[in-house]
Amino acid sequence: PRIALSLSLFSSLCFSFKMVKAKAAAPVKKAGSKKATQKRGKKSSNLKFVLNLSAPVDDGLLDPAIFEKFLHDRVKVNGKTGVLGNKVHITRQQAKINVTAKPPFSKRYLKYLTKKYLKKNSLRDWLRVIATDKSTYELRYFDIHDNEEEEAMEE
Repeated sequence: PRIALSLSLFSSLCFSFKMVKAKAAAPVKKAGSKKATQKRGKKSSNLKFVLNLSAPVDDGLLDPAIFEKFLHDRVKVNGKTGVLGNKVHITRQQAKINVTAKPPFSKRYLKYLTKKYLKKNSLRDWLRVIATDKSTYELRYFDIHDNEEEEAMEE
């Protein structure tokens, strides 16, 4: 009984010592730290993305008005499609489509929707979506001509 009592006392002392040691080792956040100020003062700046459709539009392969309507119908805001509200604005200027959105909105999501449109209209085999800039995507043709020349040289 005496040994059991001393073992339980010893284990409880060890446990409390570990807790005190863990609390002492925990990092202390400063009130003016960088992360603390970032969380408090989030800037709600607008994100601006551009889709350059000049190559397929010049060839008459793609209609920018139809693509703009596709984006209006398919962009999700708070899990719902077709209800853009004040969060997302889609405008068209000739062969360019400008998307202005409040975060969270990703450039990758815009690429996903563009690829979905190309697949739906059977243009995915001819066009690809390339990031030319931090906020710009461009539709370009695949370099099929170069591949055909290489195959002809191999034969």
